[in-house]
Amino acid sequence: MKKQGFPAVADENTEILILGSLPGDVSIRKHQYYGHPGNDFWRLLGNIIGEDLQGMGYQKRLDTLKRNKIGLWDVFKAGKREGSEDSKIKNQEINQFSILKEIAPNLKLILFNGKKSGEYEPILRAMGYETKVLPSSSGANRRFLKNRKSEWEAAFKR
Repeated sequence: MKKQGFPAVADENTEILILGSLPGDVSIRKHQYYGHPGNDFWRLLGNIIGEDLQGMGYQKRLDTLKRNKIGLWDVFKAGKREGSEDSKIKNQEINQFSILKEIAPNLKLILFNGKKSGEYEPILRAMGYETKVLPSSSGANRRFLKNRKSEWEAAFKR
């Protein structure tokens, strides 16, 4: 089944962009980045910026990220995938990263949420951005919770 990604959540104030791979089934149904309640993304990020993102409505979460100069997007514009596992993404179409210079001219740091999106890190580093691949925020990645939390926190302390 072909799945479509979401538009970038970024503007002229965005300094940090978090790139995932492709929205999972629950996120697609909800039309929300990281919409699955088992994904720790909003908890991890809320902890870092000192806001209860988990307890907010979706639009308020996005507004809070923008206020903190953080943007969201995915590496893939579309792809075929059964279920929501990154390892099952096939026939993927990569987003047009060249538009980042226009929509987020102050972008300095790109963080990759997990290994699959991290495979594209060299492309964005070659475009002149500082980059870092982080452990996935997926609920399936909880066994490394302490390490994951500290790696995410360290990435934001620049």
